[in-house]
Parts: sequence; structure tokens; C-alpha cells
Amino acid sequence: MKHLVFGAVVAAAVSLTGAASAQTVIKIQTGWAAGSFSLNYTNKNWVDKLEAMTYGNVKIDIRPSKTVVPHRETPQAVAAGILQGDMNAVAYFAGRDPVFGMLGDLIAGFDTTEQNQMFFRFGGGVDVLQQAWDEQLPGKIHVVGAGPFAKEAFVSVTPIRTVEDFKGLKLRSPEGMAAEVFRRVGAAPTSIPFPELYTALEKKVVDAADASSYTNNASLGFNKIAKFPIYPGIHSMAVIQFVINQQTWEKLGPQGQAALETWYYAMWPDVTRATDLMDHELVAKDMAESSKSGIEVINWSQGERDKLRKIAQGAWEDISKQSGLAKEAYDKYITFMTKMGLL
Repeated sequence: MKHLVFGAVVAAAVSLTGAASAQTVIKIQTGWAAGSFSLNYTNKNWVDKLEAMTYGNVKIDIRPSKTVVPHRETPQAVAAGILQGDMNAVAYFAGRDPVFGMLGDLIAGFDTTEQNQMFFRFGGGVDVLQQAWDEQLPGKIHVVGAGPFAKEAFVSVTPIRTVEDFKGLKLRSPEGMAAEVFRRVGAAPTSIPFPELYTALEKKVVDAADASSYTNNASLGFNKIAKFPIYPGIHSMAVIQFVINQQTWEKLGPQGQAALETWYYAMWPDVTRATDLMDHELVAKDMAESSKSGIEVINWSQGERDKLRKIAQGAWEDISKQSGLAKEAYDKYITFMTKMGLL
């Protein structure tokens, strides 16, 4: 009996050793700048959890934007195995197919991040995104999930209180849907990578920016040089995809795949809640200290928000006509939003 027990222990030890030596490391590049709240929070609170959930078999390595490849080249890097994953803004890839612009940010569409996350999880958004990558890079990319983590604030060096105030402004915006909506309100959008935004604002290359959450903007110093942030956000919920290399996905096997999906769908809403809480704390602080800091937090009236949404709806429909997948995404949005009482 002792020999049997000893043999079982040895077998278990060999099994664990084998699992440890076969550890899968998923190196991903994000769209977040180094030092941003979201990146720091995720690394501090969630990286170790995936390794613990898989008994050390899967480790995730989350890196800032542009640390391995330029921000628009992450899909090719994932397909080639240079990166094993990508947690980047879908709108960056709008030049490949209009569907990426539509899925990347349905400008002025949803009232909350949770609604948008639900669309991707339950309304067919992930399915369309997977179809898009299957067309672009067949058999190379698996979509684990997608959705926004925050309703973005807006940073500006000049007050923007109405739709009319956008006229003539130079502003940073991702390609696709967002840029189209801003053109329709009279602004001049340009695409600038998030890590380069501080310098662009400081040097007046742009007057304003579709940036990130209030917390990320504050942690990176944007509000110190662009003292007229708009909060709550009026327009944007940048959708971040979480995709991994198809071979890496297959290597994980059913248990590893289930663990990674479970990790993602727990991690992403947690980042959303942490960001929202910090947003409220920082907004309250900036409003209380406005006379000293010069920061004026602007909250648009519902009437102005409705005007922007009406303009955006025209852009949704027009862009949906630019490709078959864009039309499929548009139809799924309309079906889901009608079901949710948003239309």
C-alpha cells in the first residue's frame, strides 16, 4: 500500500513538473500608455490571477502601447506569433474594412459601458469581429472578447459646451466612425497614437482629443494642459478587443481556453468599475479645486447630447453601406439597441 501511495505522489509530482515546463506565456500589447491607471490596475490586480487559475500553466504578460510593434500593426504581430495577444482599440483598424470603425466605437450610441459590453457578449458583436479577422487574417486570430472599459471623457484646451463649438477645432480622433462624426460637426479630426497625445496637446498640434477615461487622462497629465474636460462623456466608448494567436489558443486546450475566457469576463467589468469609481473621485476633486487649478469640468446638457446622437445616427447608417460586414454589424446593433429600449 505504501508503495502505491508513494507511486501516486511521484506520478503527481511528475505531472505538475510537466505542466510547469509546458507553461504558455501570452505576451500581449495593449492600447494603453505606460503609466495609465487602467494598465497599472490590470497588471497589479489581474495578471497573477490567471496564473493561479491555471495552476501556473498559463501566464499573461501585459505591455503598454507601442512597446513591441506600432499600434496599428498588432494584428499582424499576433498572426505571426511575435505577440501572442492584442488588447487594442478596434477602431485603429478601420482602414482595413469599415466594420472595424463601426465595431470600434458606435459614437453617441450607448448610454453605459455595460450596455456596450452586453452587445459584444450577447448581441453578436464578438461574432462579427471574429468574421472580420477571419477575412483579414484567415485562421490566425481568435477573438476572446471585446468591449469598452470606460465612457471616455474629452480633453480640450478650449471650452466645448455645444455641438456648434466643434466647428473649426483640430482634434485627435481614431479612424472610422469617430472621425466621420467629428467631420460632420465641423471639426478637423486627425489620428494620433494615444502615447503621443500629450505632446500633441502641449504643442497645439490639436486643440482637443477623443482620449480615454477621465482617470487615464488625469494620470497622464492631459487635464493640466487641456483644462476643459467634458464629463460625463458625450460621444465615445472605445471598444478594446482581446484577441490571441490561433495556434496559442489551440495550445491552451479546453481547460485553458475556459480559464482564459472566464478570466477576461471577470477582469474587464472589474477594470470598468474601478475606472468609474476613480473617475468620480477625480472629477469631484477637480471641481472642488477649480479656482486653484483652472480646470473646468464641463457637463453637456441633454439637449446637446441628443443633437450629437442624431448626427451620429446618420453616420452609422452611411458607414453600414460601405461593406457587407459593416452592414451586418449595423443590423445587429439596431436589433440589440431596440431590444434594450435605446432606439
